[in-house]
Amino acid sequence: MAQVSLLYFASLRDAAGMASEAVETQAPALSALYEELRRRHGFALDVDRLRVAVDGEFARWEDAVRDGSEVAFIPPVSGG
Repeated sequence: MAQVSLLYFASLRDAAGMASEAVETQAPALSALYEELRRRHGFALDVDRLRVAVDGEFARWEDAVRDGSEVAFIPPVSGG
């Protein structure tokens, strides 16, 4: 079981109703963690539409979830 701090941005923040939260998870990889959260919060975006960062650095979806990490899910951003 890993305890992680999560950061949500843009549409993910809106869907979750919060910008951050701490969770305990048994997800072995970042992709599994996102799918767990997607079911909980109703996120519409697939992992292939997002970037993920761990402790301030971009990570790969297959990377392991590490206890005590800060994980940020970053959706595409449109600007004008």
